[in-house]
Amino acid sequence: QVQLVESGGGLVQAGGSLRLSCAASGRTSSNSAMGWFRQAPGKEREFVAAINWSGGYTYYADSVKGRFTISRDNDKNMVYLQMNSLKPEDTAVYSCALRERNLVSARQSLYDYWGQGTQVTVSS
Repeated sequence: QVQLVESGGGLVQAGGSLRLSCAASGRTSSNSAMGWFRQAPGKEREFVAAINWSGGYTYYADSVKGRFTISRDNDKNMVYLQMNSLKPEDTAVYSCALRERNLVSARQSLYDYWGQGTQVTVSS
């Protein structure tokens, strides 16, 4: 079993930055991909970014490309999402997810474990 815990959310003004963290514990695999997803009020959860085990391959949703950066530190079992130039439309609950296969994907159904999420609110 794997546990994922997100942190770093909060309230920020438009144009500001936040850095989200996701701590993994339990039976973490040495061959897993990680992803960030978000769900805004009244909307379905959507893909944000994903990263492979080595960190050498990343994949972003078009809506965040150039503004968000996903990274990981395998020694610490951590994944990060640096969010810059935030917009009000980025307001959502952000969740990290782990896939027990080293292939990044935007498909939620391919991820095996999920965190509870952290709220990000961007004011205009």
